[in-house]
Amino acid sequence: MEETMKDYEKELEASFRKIREGDVISGTVIDVNEEEITLDLKYYTQGIIKAEDMSNDPAFSLLNDVKAGDVIEATVIRMDDGQGNILLSKKEANEVLSWDVLEQMKEEKTDVTVKVSEAVNGGAVAYVEGIRGFIPASQLDLNYVEEPADYVGKTLKVRVITVDQEREKLVLSAKEILKEQQKEEHDHKVAMIVPGTILEGTVESLQTYGAFIDLKDGLSGLVHISQICQKRIKKPSEVLKVGDKVKVKVLNTNDGKISLSIKAVAEEQEASEVEDFDTASFSSNESVGTSLGDLFAKLKL
Repeated sequence: MEETMKDYEKELEASFRKIREGDVISGTVIDVNEEEITLDLKYYTQGIIKAEDMSNDPAFSLLNDVKAGDVIEATVIRMDDGQGNILLSKKEANEVLSWDVLEQMKEEKTDVTVKVSEAVNGGAVAYVEGIRGFIPASQLDLNYVEEPADYVGKTLKVRVITVDQEREKLVLSAKEILKEQQKEEHDHKVAMIVPGTILEGTVESLQTYGAFIDLKDGLSGLVHISQICQKRIKKPSEVLKVGDKVKVKVLNTNDGKISLSIKAVAEEQEASEVEDFDTASFSSNESVGTSLGDLFAKLKL
């Protein structure tokens, strides 16, 4: 008898459950076709969501984007669709629920994959949680995008940067993610450089405090004014100009920044020349001093 009661627990619970128009309820997808999806609501009747009530996204497809087993939250539109089912709308539920989800995405800096659906003045449009989002041309890529239309149909990873439910304003950014990825790649390259290494580079800019050197592969480092040459100078332009090819020694790579020295390379070269000179002064075909052979020859035994 106890097992029989357990078998009917869900049915009993459903019989006492009250569902009203305007309620937001959840159900599990049990069937999908081109026109509608059917939900198990754990109720005495099933729920139906028509294709046009699922999403505002023009790229949305019931057959491609919904599958059996998905749990969907939707708003009750009518208690009877004419065939004994409860008629629901996912679009209306989005208006209630999605803004909270989007706000959470913004706070947690969640990465979300979207498909650009159209180009508009100053940017492009993509949908997140069924809500129309705007991606400004300055946020489509690392650099400003002159032709947002080129991005229509492309899949992008974006972050929510503005959520304003009252004004129904949702702003997305791909640039934020790309900048982080770029920094990670840059820092990894910098971390691979061993302090003490001698590199060749090109002077790319001169500042009052030093010179920036282009080391290629997207890397550049700073030679502080005190590390440019052995004599004191008031400004880098006294001895350097943009475009000069220079050899630099890596002093350190702290915090993803490369600190360089031209002076250290010159000092090493000078030390090497002195060492070569000293070694050469003792290198001769003539014997220096008295050899052991000479000593033995002079011994009278």
